[in-house]
Amino acid sequence: MKTKESITVETLVKASIEKIWRFWTSPEHIKKWNNASEDWHTTRSENDLRIGGKFLFRMEAKDGSFGFDFEGIYDVIITNEKISYTLLDDRKVTVLFVQIENGVKIIEIFDAEEENTPELQKQGWQAILNNFKTYVEKSMK
Repeated sequence: MKTKESITVETLVKASIEKIWRFWTSPEHIKKWNNASEDWHTTRSENDLRIGGKFLFRMEAKDGSFGFDFEGIYDVIITNEKISYTLLDDRKVTVLFVQIENGVKIIEIFDAEEENTPELQKQGWQAILNNFKTYVEKSMK
């Protein structure tokens, strides 16, 4: 069996851990930041934030040309610190929330899928993480 490549993306968000956690986990907020580019959006967001709970984010191209469900099951939840989940294709994802002096560093580590290049996947996940940072920091003004 081939070992899955692990990819890491990260960002620093200048906000309280409580706000970051709320915006990361609340369906109404997820719909506002969960896209890799302006021509995509999340049309549906369901989040049962508990171990064994499921989440589903429906991501679609705004022109209606393509869409997919991003879904999985939570394995670990430590409020304001860590979320780990397994996607339906058995890939693992871990999200760490690390408080530092001037904000919170968010580190996402995920198993690569085999359809797209690791670099393309890293770019896509980083773009979504950057959107999260922008969304949280703009909402503070």
